[in-house]
Amino acid sequence: MRTTKTAHAISPPAAAVTGPLLDSEAALRDGTAALADLDPVMARILAEGAIPVLRKRAPGFEGLAGIVVGQQISTASAAAIWGRLKARLPDLTAASLAAAPDETLRAAGLSAPKIRTLRAAADAVLGGALPLDSLHALPADKAHRRMVALHGIGPWTADVYLLFCLGHPDAFPAGDLALQEAARLADGLEVRPSAAALTRRAEAWRPWRGVAAKVLWAYYRIAKARDGAPLP
Repeated sequence: MRTTKTAHAISPPAAAVTGPLLDSEAALRDGTAALADLDPVMARILAEGAIPVLRKRAPGFEGLAGIVVGQQISTASAAAIWGRLKARLPDLTAASLAAAPDETLRAAGLSAPKIRTLRAAADAVLGGALPLDSLHALPADKAHRRMVALHGIGPWTADVYLLFCLGHPDAFPAGDLALQEAARLADGLEVRPSAAALTRRAEAWRPWRGVAAKVLWAYYRIAKARDGAPLP
């Protein structure tokens, strides 16, 4: 049985600046190279094949709406609801969502809480309180706080938007269970780290925590394929 390890690379200061956006495979490769220099654990799992690929979502309100729609439901259900929503609102913007009657949104399959979240987000975007298209210019923690200040936007949603829609290199969804399990395996831990513990661990990866998340997801897939376990 493996024992819990506690020694890691020295963490850079929390005020580390934001790196280049993850908007191309070249940028992602630069990020993985920098990450390998920061942490020998990351260097090892990259060498074992945990090479991430670039995955991007639509930025702006449509991208955020897609993440909200997919919260806490299956991929198939999310795709069906999203298809119906886009059929009713082909030009899905903050303005078109705000103008849509509740009946239209309910007919697409959206729950009342998700309708409230989307309306709150639309109002915040239109009022300037949530500048979705420019959050990438902020440090990840500050951008994260701007998003979770909005009712219905949780930490995971905020970080997934920053990472996949904007390509923020330092966004890190520490509450993601697959990331926690991958970190457990990579660090040889007996117990999966909590979101708080993984957040502390991720300090070693600034300003490339977003790249670290992508590497850990790739490592998770390798581990599950090796064990013959189904992927979520």
